[in-house]
Amino acid sequence: LDDPGLDIAAGEEFLQEVFQILLEEGVRKSTDVTQKVCDWKEPQELRELLDLELRSDGEGQERLLQRCRDVLRLSVRTGHPRFFNQLFSGLDHHALAGRFLTETLNTSPYTYEVAPVLVLVEEQVLAKLRELVGWSSGDGIFAPGGSMSNMLAMNVARFRRFPESRSRGNWDVPRLGLFASQESHYSILKGAALLGIGTDNVHLVRTDERGKMIPEELEKEIQRVKAEGSEPLFVCATSGTTVLGAFDPLDAIADICARHGLWLHVDAAWGGSALLSPQLRHLLAGIHRSDSVTWNPHKLLMVGLQCSAFLLRDSSGLLQRCHGVGASYLFQRDKFYDVSLDTGDKSPQCGRRADGLKLWILWKAVGTRGLGWRVERAFAATRYLLEQVKRREGFQLVMEPEFINLCFWFIPPSLQGQDSSPEFWDKLGKVAPAIKEKMIRRGSMMVGYQPLGSRVNFFRHIITNPAVTRQDLDFFLDEIQELGWDL
Repeated sequence: LDDPGLDIAAGEEFLQEVFQILLEEGVRKSTDVTQKVCDWKEPQELRELLDLELRSDGEGQERLLQRCRDVLRLSVRTGHPRFFNQLFSGLDHHALAGRFLTETLNTSPYTYEVAPVLVLVEEQVLAKLRELVGWSSGDGIFAPGGSMSNMLAMNVARFRRFPESRSRGNWDVPRLGLFASQESHYSILKGAALLGIGTDNVHLVRTDERGKMIPEELEKEIQRVKAEGSEPLFVCATSGTTVLGAFDPLDAIADICARHGLWLHVDAAWGGSALLSPQLRHLLAGIHRSDSVTWNPHKLLMVGLQCSAFLLRDSSGLLQRCHGVGASYLFQRDKFYDVSLDTGDKSPQCGRRADGLKLWILWKAVGTRGLGWRVERAFAATRYLLEQVKRREGFQLVMEPEFINLCFWFIPPSLQGQDSSPEFWDKLGKVAPAIKEKMIRRGSMMVGYQPLGSRVNFFRHIITNPAVTRQDLDFFLDEIQELGWDL
Protein backbone atom coordinates (compact mmCIF):
# COMPACT_ATOMS: atom_id res chain seq x y z
CA LEU A 1 0.00 0.00 0.00
CA ASP A 2 3.01 2.32 0.03
CA ASP A 3 2.84 2.75 -3.76
CA PRO A 4 -0.08 3.57 -6.09
CA GLY A 5 -2.00 0.67 -7.54
CA LEU A 6 -2.06 2.32 -10.96
CA ASP A 7 0.78 3.10 -13.36
CA ILE A 8 -0.18 6.72 -13.93
CA ALA A 9 2.57 7.47 -16.45
CA ALA A 10 1.64 4.46 -18.59
CA GLY A 11 -2.03 5.39 -18.32
CA GLU A 12 -1.38 8.90 -19.61
CA GLU A 13 0.69 7.54 -22.47
CA PHE A 14 -2.17 5.19 -23.36
CA LEU A 15 -4.66 8.06 -23.32
CA GLN A 16 -2.45 10.15 -25.60
CA GLU A 17 -2.55 7.33 -28.13
CA VAL A 18 -6.30 6.82 -27.70
CA PHE A 19 -6.95 10.54 -28.26
CA GLN A 20 -5.12 10.33 -31.59
CA ILE A 21 -7.21 7.31 -32.58
CA LEU A 22 -10.39 9.14 -31.55
CA LEU A 23 -9.44 12.16 -33.62
CA GLU A 24 -8.49 10.17 -36.69
CA GLU A 25 -11.00 7.29 -36.68
CA GLY A 26 -13.81 8.73 -34.58
CA VAL A 27 -13.88 12.34 -35.78
CA ARG A 28 -12.11 12.78 -39.12
CA LYS A 29 -13.14 9.54 -40.80
CA SER A 30 -16.59 9.53 -39.22
CA THR A 31 -17.38 12.89 -40.81
CA ASP A 32 -15.58 12.27 -44.14
CA VAL A 33 -18.02 11.78 -47.00
CA THR A 34 -15.49 9.64 -48.88
CA GLN A 35 -15.58 7.01 -46.13
CA LYS A 36 -18.20 4.32 -45.74
CA VAL A 37 -21.09 4.92 -43.36
CA CYS A 38 -20.56 1.39 -42.08
CA ASP A 39 -18.35 -1.58 -42.79
CA TRP A 40 -21.07 -4.18 -42.47
CA LYS A 41 -20.27 -7.57 -40.95
CA GLU A 42 -22.60 -10.40 -40.06
CA PRO A 43 -22.86 -10.98 -36.29
CA GLN A 44 -20.76 -14.14 -36.14
CA GLU A 45 -18.03 -12.65 -38.33
CA LEU A 46 -18.00 -9.53 -36.15
CA ARG A 47 -17.74 -11.58 -32.97
CA GLU A 48 -14.67 -13.33 -34.36
CA LEU A 49 -13.06 -10.11 -35.58
CA LEU A 50 -13.50 -8.40 -32.21
CA ASP A 51 -12.43 -11.40 -30.08
CA LEU A 52 -14.96 -10.49 -27.39
CA GLU A 53 -13.96 -13.11 -24.81
CA LEU A 54 -12.88 -11.78 -21.39
CA ARG A 55 -9.85 -13.66 -20.04
CA SER A 56 -8.01 -14.03 -16.74
CA ASP A 57 -5.00 -11.96 -17.81
CA GLY A 58 -4.89 -8.48 -19.32
CA GLU A 59 -3.51 -7.45 -22.70
CA GLY A 60 -0.69 -5.16 -23.72
CA GLN A 61 -1.06 -1.57 -24.83
CA GLU A 62 -0.67 -2.16 -28.57
CA ARG A 63 -3.38 -4.82 -28.54
CA LEU A 64 -5.70 -2.52 -26.60
CA LEU A 65 -5.08 0.34 -29.01
CA GLN A 66 -5.96 -1.92 -31.91
CA ARG A 67 -9.17 -2.85 -30.13
CA CYS A 68 -10.03 0.86 -29.86
CA ARG A 69 -9.45 1.24 -33.61
CA ASP A 70 -11.60 -1.80 -34.32
CA VAL A 71 -14.49 -0.49 -32.22
CA LEU A 72 -14.53 2.74 -34.21
CA ARG A 73 -13.85 1.17 -37.60
CA LEU A 74 -16.54 -1.49 -37.30
CA SER A 75 -19.26 0.72 -35.79
CA VAL A 76 -21.79 2.83 -37.69
CA ARG A 77 -20.51 6.36 -38.36
CA THR A 78 -23.46 8.41 -37.20
CA GLY A 79 -21.53 11.63 -37.80
CA HIS A 80 -21.29 10.85 -41.53
CA PRO A 81 -23.08 13.30 -43.87
CA ARG A 82 -24.93 10.37 -45.44
CA PHE A 83 -26.31 8.88 -42.23
CA PHE A 84 -30.04 9.73 -42.34
CA ASN A 85 -31.28 6.78 -40.32
CA GLN A 86 -32.28 8.26 -36.96
CA LEU A 87 -33.50 11.52 -35.43
CA PHE A 88 -29.92 12.11 -34.32
CA SER A 89 -26.90 12.39 -36.58
CA GLY A 90 -23.80 14.46 -37.16
CA LEU A 91 -20.90 15.32 -34.92
CA ASP A 92 -20.44 18.71 -33.29
CA HIS A 93 -16.92 19.31 -32.03
CA HIS A 94 -17.93 21.67 -29.23
CA ALA A 95 -20.57 19.31 -27.86
CA LEU A 96 -18.10 16.43 -28.13
CA ALA A 97 -15.65 18.42 -26.03
CA GLY A 98 -18.38 18.73 -23.41
CA ARG A 99 -18.84 14.96 -23.46
CA PHE A 100 -15.12 14.45 -22.94
CA LEU A 101 -15.27 16.82 -19.97
CA THR A 102 -18.16 15.06 -18.26
CA GLU A 103 -16.51 11.66 -18.73
CA THR A 104 -13.24 12.98 -17.32
CA LEU A 105 -14.91 14.61 -14.31
CA ASN A 106 -16.81 11.37 -13.59
CA THR A 107 -19.26 12.92 -11.16
CA SER A 108 -23.00 13.08 -10.69
CA PRO A 109 -24.86 16.41 -10.54
CA TYR A 110 -27.01 15.37 -7.59
CA THR A 111 -25.32 17.64 -5.05
CA TYR A 112 -23.50 20.94 -5.30
CA GLU A 113 -20.63 19.64 -3.19
CA VAL A 114 -19.56 16.98 -5.71
CA ALA A 115 -20.55 18.85 -8.91
CA PRO A 116 -20.62 22.60 -8.26
CA VAL A 117 -19.99 23.71 -11.84
CA LEU A 118 -22.28 21.11 -13.37
CA VAL A 119 -25.19 21.86 -11.03
CA LEU A 120 -25.07 25.56 -11.92
CA VAL A 121 -24.72 24.79 -15.64
CA GLU A 122 -27.77 22.52 -15.51
CA GLU A 123 -29.75 25.19 -13.67
CA GLN A 124 -28.92 27.78 -16.34
CA VAL A 125 -29.61 25.55 -19.35
CA LEU A 126 -32.97 24.39 -17.98
CA ALA A 127 -33.97 28.00 -17.30
CA LYS A 128 -33.10 28.96 -20.87
CA LEU A 129 -35.10 26.07 -22.32
CA ARG A 130 -38.10 27.02 -20.18
CA GLU A 131 -37.79 30.61 -21.40
CA LEU A 132 -38.01 29.39 -25.00
CA VAL A 133 -41.13 27.41 -24.12
CA GLY A 134 -42.61 30.66 -22.79
CA TRP A 135 -42.36 30.22 -19.02
CA SER A 136 -40.75 32.82 -16.75
CA SER A 137 -40.33 30.28 -13.93
CA GLY A 138 -40.65 26.57 -13.32
CA ASP A 139 -38.52 23.53 -12.69
CA GLY A 140 -36.92 20.64 -14.54
CA ILE A 141 -34.29 17.95 -14.68
CA PHE A 142 -32.23 16.19 -17.33
CA ALA A 143 -33.33 12.58 -17.84
CA PRO A 144 -31.77 9.62 -19.68
CA GLY A 145 -33.74 10.06 -22.89
CA GLY A 146 -37.11 11.31 -24.03
CA SER A 147 -38.91 8.13 -23.00
CA MET A 148 -37.94 8.68 -19.38
CA SER A 149 -38.84 12.37 -19.59
CA ASN A 150 -42.33 11.37 -20.76
CA MET A 151 -42.59 8.90 -17.89
CA LEU A 152 -41.58 11.59 -15.40
CA ALA A 153 -44.45 13.72 -16.71
CA MET A 154 -46.92 10.89 -16.13
CA ASN A 155 -45.62 10.26 -12.62
CA VAL A 156 -45.71 13.92 -11.62
CA ALA A 157 -49.22 14.33 -13.05
CA ARG A 158 -50.47 11.40 -11.00
CA PHE A 159 -48.76 12.71 -7.86
CA ARG A 160 -50.27 16.17 -8.21
CA ARG A 161 -53.81 14.76 -8.50
CA PHE A 162 -53.30 11.92 -6.01
CA PRO A 163 -50.41 12.72 -3.66
CA GLU A 164 -51.27 9.66 -1.55
CA SER A 165 -50.21 7.46 -4.48
CA ARG A 166 -46.61 8.10 -3.52
CA SER A 167 -46.97 6.30 -0.18
CA ARG A 168 -49.95 3.98 -0.76
CA GLY A 169 -49.36 3.08 -4.38
CA ASN A 170 -52.27 2.59 -6.75
CA TRP A 171 -54.55 0.82 -4.26
CA ASP A 172 -56.56 3.91 -3.34
CA VAL A 173 -56.32 5.61 -6.73
CA PRO A 174 -59.24 5.25 -9.16
CA ARG A 175 -58.71 3.74 -12.57
CA LEU A 176 -56.91 6.46 -14.50
CA GLY A 177 -57.16 7.46 -18.13
CA LEU A 178 -54.21 8.65 -20.21
CA PHE A 179 -54.63 10.08 -23.70
CA ALA A 180 -52.21 10.38 -26.60
CA SER A 181 -52.50 10.34 -30.36
CA GLN A 182 -52.23 7.25 -32.53
CA GLU A 183 -48.90 8.68 -33.74
CA SER A 184 -47.51 9.35 -30.25
CA HIS A 185 -44.26 7.83 -29.06
CA TYR A 186 -44.40 4.29 -27.71
CA SER A 187 -42.93 5.49 -24.39
CA ILE A 188 -46.44 6.48 -23.29
CA LEU A 189 -47.48 2.83 -23.33
CA LYS A 190 -44.21 1.80 -21.70
CA GLY A 191 -44.65 4.43 -19.01
CA ALA A 192 -48.17 3.27 -18.21
CA ALA A 193 -46.85 -0.26 -17.76
CA LEU A 194 -43.89 0.83 -15.63
CA LEU A 195 -45.98 3.07 -13.36
CA GLY A 196 -48.66 0.45 -12.79
CA ILE A 197 -51.34 2.48 -14.58
CA GLY A 198 -51.69 -0.20 -17.25
CA THR A 199 -51.46 -0.05 -21.02
CA ASP A 200 -55.22 -0.74 -21.28
CA ASN A 201 -55.75 2.69 -19.75
CA VAL A 202 -53.84 4.52 -22.49
CA HIS A 203 -56.38 5.74 -25.00
CA LEU A 204 -54.98 6.48 -28.44
CA VAL A 205 -56.84 9.33 -30.08
CA ARG A 206 -57.50 9.35 -33.82
CA THR A 207 -55.35 11.53 -36.03
CA ASP A 208 -56.04 13.30 -39.30
CA GLU A 209 -54.43 12.41 -42.62
CA ARG A 210 -51.27 14.32 -41.63
CA GLY A 211 -50.86 12.48 -38.32
CA LYS A 212 -52.13 15.28 -36.04
CA MET A 213 -54.38 14.56 -33.09
CA ILE A 214 -57.99 15.54 -33.78
CA PRO A 215 -59.20 17.65 -30.82
CA GLU A 216 -62.84 16.63 -31.29
CA GLU A 217 -61.80 12.98 -31.04
CA LEU A 218 -59.90 13.73 -27.85
CA GLU A 219 -63.04 15.27 -26.36
CA LYS A 220 -65.05 12.17 -27.33
CA GLU A 221 -62.48 9.84 -25.77
CA ILE A 222 -62.45 11.79 -22.51
CA GLN A 223 -66.23 11.69 -22.31
CA ARG A 224 -66.26 7.98 -23.09
CA VAL A 225 -63.67 7.19 -20.41
CA LYS A 226 -65.62 9.22 -17.85
CA ALA A 227 -68.81 7.38 -18.72
CA GLU A 228 -67.02 4.06 -18.14
CA GLY A 229 -66.13 5.15 -14.60
CA SER A 230 -62.44 5.93 -15.10
CA GLU A 231 -60.78 9.19 -14.12
CA PRO A 232 -59.09 11.09 -16.99
CA LEU A 233 -55.74 12.39 -15.81
CA PHE A 234 -53.18 13.14 -18.51
CA VAL A 235 -52.99 14.17 -22.14
CA CYS A 236 -49.79 13.85 -24.14
CA ALA A 237 -49.69 16.04 -27.24
CA THR A 238 -46.83 15.51 -29.67
CA SER A 239 -44.80 18.25 -31.34
CA GLY A 240 -42.97 16.40 -34.07
CA THR A 241 -44.12 12.80 -34.34
CA THR A 242 -41.43 10.21 -34.94
CA VAL A 243 -42.48 9.06 -38.40
CA LEU A 244 -44.38 11.90 -40.10
CA GLY A 245 -43.08 14.83 -38.06
CA ALA A 246 -46.62 16.01 -37.26
CA PHE A 247 -47.38 18.76 -34.74
CA ASP A 248 -50.58 18.37 -32.73
CA PRO A 249 -52.79 21.52 -32.41
CA LEU A 250 -51.70 22.57 -28.92
CA ASP A 251 -54.08 25.46 -28.33
CA ALA A 252 -57.17 23.39 -29.08
CA ILE A 253 -55.87 20.52 -26.95
CA ALA A 254 -55.02 22.93 -24.12
CA ASP A 255 -58.60 24.24 -24.18
CA ILE A 256 -59.90 20.70 -23.68
CA CYS A 257 -57.44 19.99 -20.88
CA ALA A 258 -58.39 23.21 -19.10
CA ARG A 259 -62.09 22.37 -19.38
CA HIS A 260 -61.61 18.91 -17.85
CA GLY A 261 -58.80 19.75 -15.43
CA LEU A 262 -56.28 17.44 -17.10
CA TRP A 263 -52.50 17.62 -17.09
CA LEU A 264 -51.19 18.63 -20.52
CA HIS A 265 -47.78 17.27 -21.42
CA VAL A 266 -46.10 18.08 -24.74
CA ASP A 267 -43.68 15.52 -26.11
CA ALA A 268 -41.47 17.90 -28.09
CA ALA A 269 -38.49 15.56 -28.02
CA TRP A 270 -38.12 15.92 -31.80
CA GLY A 271 -39.83 19.20 -32.65
CA GLY A 272 -38.91 21.26 -29.60
CA SER A 273 -35.81 22.69 -31.24
CA ALA A 274 -38.05 24.54 -33.70
CA LEU A 275 -38.60 26.98 -30.80
CA LEU A 276 -35.10 28.30 -31.50
CA SER A 277 -36.14 29.50 -34.97
CA PRO A 278 -38.29 32.62 -35.37
CA GLN A 279 -39.43 31.14 -38.70
CA LEU A 280 -40.54 27.77 -37.30
CA ARG A 281 -41.60 28.27 -33.69
CA HIS A 282 -45.20 28.79 -34.86
CA LEU A 283 -45.35 24.99 -35.24
CA LEU A 284 -45.52 24.81 -31.43
CA ALA A 285 -48.03 27.63 -30.89
CA GLY A 286 -49.68 27.13 -27.52
CA ILE A 287 -46.87 25.11 -25.91
CA HIS A 288 -46.64 27.70 -23.12
CA ARG A 289 -50.05 26.49 -21.91
CA SER A 290 -48.73 23.00 -21.15
CA ASP A 291 -47.88 21.71 -17.68
CA SER A 292 -44.72 19.91 -18.80
CA VAL A 293 -42.53 19.44 -21.85
CA THR A 294 -40.03 16.87 -23.10
CA TRP A 295 -37.26 18.32 -25.29
CA ASN A 296 -34.31 16.32 -26.67
CA PRO A 297 -31.45 18.57 -27.82
CA HIS A 298 -29.54 15.41 -28.73
CA LYS A 299 -31.81 15.10 -31.74
CA LEU A 300 -32.02 18.17 -33.95
CA LEU A 301 -29.22 20.18 -32.29
CA MET A 302 -26.51 17.49 -32.58
CA VAL A 303 -25.60 17.71 -28.88
CA GLY A 304 -24.87 14.00 -28.75
CA LEU A 305 -26.61 11.16 -26.97
CA GLN A 306 -28.00 11.61 -24.53
CA CYS A 307 -29.47 15.01 -23.73
CA SER A 308 -33.17 15.09 -22.78
CA ALA A 309 -34.73 17.86 -20.72
CA PHE A 310 -37.91 17.38 -18.70
CA LEU A 311 -39.37 20.86 -18.19
CA LEU A 312 -42.06 21.72 -15.67
CA ARG A 313 -44.14 24.89 -15.46
CA ASP A 314 -44.84 24.35 -11.73
CA SER A 315 -42.43 26.18 -9.42
CA SER A 316 -43.77 24.91 -6.08
CA GLY A 317 -41.29 22.05 -5.72
CA LEU A 318 -43.54 19.40 -7.24
CA LEU A 319 -40.62 17.36 -8.61
CA GLN A 320 -38.94 17.28 -5.21
CA ARG A 321 -42.13 16.28 -3.38
CA CYS A 322 -42.92 13.60 -5.95
CA HIS A 323 -39.54 11.89 -6.04
CA GLY A 324 -37.51 13.01 -3.03
CA VAL A 325 -36.75 10.77 -0.06
CA GLY A 326 -33.97 12.85 1.51
CA ALA A 327 -31.24 10.22 1.86
CA SER A 328 -29.21 11.43 4.84
CA TYR A 329 -25.84 10.50 3.34
CA LEU A 330 -26.43 12.79 0.35
CA PHE A 331 -29.03 15.44 1.11
CA GLN A 332 -28.17 16.61 4.61
CA ARG A 333 -30.11 19.73 5.57
CA ASP A 334 -27.34 21.17 7.77
CA LYS A 335 -24.73 21.70 5.06
CA PHE A 336 -22.75 24.92 5.03
CA TYR A 337 -24.07 26.04 1.61
CA ASP A 338 -27.49 26.59 0.03
CA VAL A 339 -28.93 23.07 -0.04
CA SER A 340 -31.54 24.06 -2.64
CA LEU A 341 -28.67 23.47 -5.09
CA ASP A 342 -28.71 19.77 -4.18
CA THR A 343 -31.17 18.95 -6.94
CA GLY A 344 -30.62 15.20 -7.29
CA ASP A 345 -33.67 14.25 -5.21
CA LYS A 346 -35.92 15.69 -7.91
CA SER A 347 -35.10 12.67 -10.05
CA PRO A 348 -35.94 8.99 -9.50
CA GLN A 349 -32.30 8.34 -10.40
CA CYS A 350 -29.43 8.61 -7.96
CA GLY A 351 -26.36 8.76 -10.18
CA ARG A 352 -26.98 10.94 -13.23
CA ARG A 353 -24.95 12.06 -16.19
CA ALA A 354 -24.22 15.76 -16.44
CA ASP A 355 -25.98 16.06 -19.79
CA GLY A 356 -26.43 19.81 -19.61
CA LEU A 357 -22.73 20.61 -19.97
CA LYS A 358 -22.33 19.60 -23.62
CA LEU A 359 -25.39 21.66 -24.57
CA TRP A 360 -24.07 24.62 -22.57
CA ILE A 361 -20.68 24.53 -24.33
CA LEU A 362 -22.35 24.22 -27.75
CA TRP A 363 -24.71 27.11 -26.90
CA LYS A 364 -21.75 29.23 -25.78
CA ALA A 365 -19.98 28.43 -29.04
CA VAL A 366 -22.73 29.26 -31.54
CA GLY A 367 -25.33 31.21 -29.55
CA THR A 368 -29.10 31.02 -29.77
CA ARG A 369 -29.03 32.35 -33.33
CA GLY A 370 -26.54 29.69 -34.36
CA LEU A 371 -28.71 26.91 -32.94
CA GLY A 372 -31.76 28.34 -34.70
CA TRP A 373 -29.82 28.52 -37.95
CA ARG A 374 -29.09 24.79 -37.72
CA VAL A 375 -32.78 24.02 -37.44
CA GLU A 376 -33.60 26.30 -40.38
CA ARG A 377 -30.83 24.79 -42.49
CA ALA A 378 -32.15 21.29 -41.87
CA PHE A 379 -35.62 22.49 -42.82
CA ALA A 380 -34.26 24.10 -46.01
CA ALA A 381 -32.39 20.92 -46.92
CA THR A 382 -35.61 18.94 -46.55
CA ARG A 383 -37.40 21.40 -48.84
CA TYR A 384 -34.67 20.94 -51.46
CA LEU A 385 -34.92 17.16 -51.25
CA LEU A 386 -38.71 17.41 -51.46
CA GLU A 387 -38.51 19.26 -54.78
CA GLN A 388 -36.07 16.71 -56.16
CA VAL A 389 -38.32 13.80 -55.13
CA LYS A 390 -41.23 15.44 -56.93
CA ARG A 391 -39.20 15.76 -60.14
CA ARG A 392 -37.68 12.30 -60.28
CA GLU A 393 -39.22 9.33 -61.99
CA GLY A 394 -40.12 6.49 -59.64
CA PHE A 395 -40.34 8.56 -56.45
CA GLN A 396 -43.71 9.11 -54.79
CA LEU A 397 -44.40 11.15 -51.65
CA VAL A 398 -46.32 9.64 -48.79
CA MET A 399 -47.41 13.21 -47.97
CA GLU A 400 -46.08 16.75 -48.01
CA PRO A 401 -43.79 17.15 -44.97
CA GLU A 402 -44.58 19.70 -42.28
CA PHE A 403 -41.13 19.58 -40.74
CA ILE A 404 -37.92 17.62 -41.41
CA ASN A 405 -39.40 14.14 -41.94
CA LEU A 406 -39.54 13.36 -45.66
CA CYS A 407 -41.45 10.13 -46.32
CA PHE A 408 -41.58 8.57 -49.80
CA TRP A 409 -41.73 5.37 -51.80
CA PHE A 410 -39.39 4.38 -54.60
CA ILE A 411 -41.29 2.51 -57.30
CA PRO A 412 -38.91 0.48 -59.51
CA PRO A 413 -39.60 0.24 -63.25
CA SER A 414 -41.03 -3.27 -62.86
CA LEU A 415 -43.89 -1.83 -60.80
CA GLN A 416 -44.40 1.48 -62.55
CA GLY A 417 -47.64 1.80 -64.47
CA GLN A 418 -49.33 -1.00 -62.57
CA ASP A 419 -52.63 -0.32 -60.86
CA SER A 420 -52.76 0.00 -57.10
CA SER A 421 -53.95 -3.54 -56.56
CA PRO A 422 -53.24 -5.50 -53.35
CA GLU A 423 -50.54 -7.34 -55.28
CA PHE A 424 -48.91 -4.02 -56.26
CA TRP A 425 -48.81 -2.77 -52.65
CA ASP A 426 -47.55 -6.14 -51.43
CA LYS A 427 -44.63 -5.96 -53.87
CA LEU A 428 -43.97 -2.29 -53.16
CA GLY A 429 -43.73 -3.03 -49.43
CA LYS A 430 -40.73 -5.25 -50.13
CA VAL A 431 -38.81 -2.61 -52.10
CA ALA A 432 -37.57 -0.44 -49.22
CA PRO A 433 -36.18 -3.38 -47.17
CA ALA A 434 -34.39 -4.73 -50.25
CA ILE A 435 -32.82 -1.35 -51.03
CA LYS A 436 -31.88 -0.87 -47.38
CA GLU A 437 -30.02 -4.19 -47.33
CA LYS A 438 -28.08 -3.27 -50.46
CA MET A 439 -27.03 0.14 -49.13
CA ILE A 440 -25.96 -1.27 -45.75
CA ARG A 441 -23.86 -3.98 -47.37
CA ARG A 442 -22.33 -1.39 -49.69
CA GLY A 443 -21.82 1.02 -46.79
CA SER A 444 -22.78 4.00 -48.93
CA MET A 445 -25.44 5.53 -46.68
CA MET A 446 -28.15 4.69 -44.18
CA VAL A 447 -31.84 5.65 -44.09
CA GLY A 448 -34.81 4.23 -42.20
CA TYR A 449 -38.04 2.72 -43.48
CA GLN A 450 -41.30 1.55 -41.93
CA PRO A 451 -44.97 0.87 -42.64
CA LEU A 452 -47.64 3.12 -41.13
CA GLY A 453 -51.26 2.09 -40.83
CA SER A 454 -52.41 0.90 -44.23
CA ARG A 455 -49.31 2.32 -45.93
CA VAL A 456 -46.68 -0.28 -46.83
CA ASN A 457 -42.98 0.24 -46.15
CA PHE A 458 -41.70 3.66 -47.16
CA PHE A 459 -38.44 5.53 -46.60
CA ARG A 460 -38.24 8.20 -43.88
CA HIS A 461 -35.41 10.61 -44.60
CA ILE A 462 -34.16 12.73 -41.68
CA ILE A 463 -31.67 15.60 -41.87
CA THR A 464 -30.14 17.00 -38.68
CA ASN A 465 -26.48 17.26 -39.68
CA PRO A 466 -25.35 20.73 -40.87
CA ALA A 467 -22.51 19.06 -42.77
CA VAL A 468 -25.03 17.68 -45.28
CA THR A 469 -24.74 19.41 -48.66
CA ARG A 470 -26.81 19.50 -51.83
CA GLN A 471 -24.37 16.99 -53.28
CA ASP A 472 -25.12 14.54 -50.44
CA LEU A 473 -28.85 14.87 -51.06
CA ASP A 474 -28.45 14.34 -54.80
CA PHE A 475 -26.26 11.32 -54.08
CA PHE A 476 -28.94 9.95 -51.76
CA LEU A 477 -31.59 9.95 -54.48
CA ASP A 478 -29.17 8.64 -57.09
CA GLU A 479 -28.23 5.77 -54.81
CA ILE A 480 -31.84 4.84 -54.05
CA GLN A 481 -32.54 4.85 -57.77
CA GLU A 482 -29.51 2.73 -58.64
CA LEU A 483 -30.05 0.18 -55.86
CA GLY A 484 -33.75 -0.20 -56.59
CA TRP A 485 -33.82 0.02 -60.37
CA ASP A 486 -33.69 -3.70 -61.09
CA LEU A 487 -35.96 -4.88 -58.27
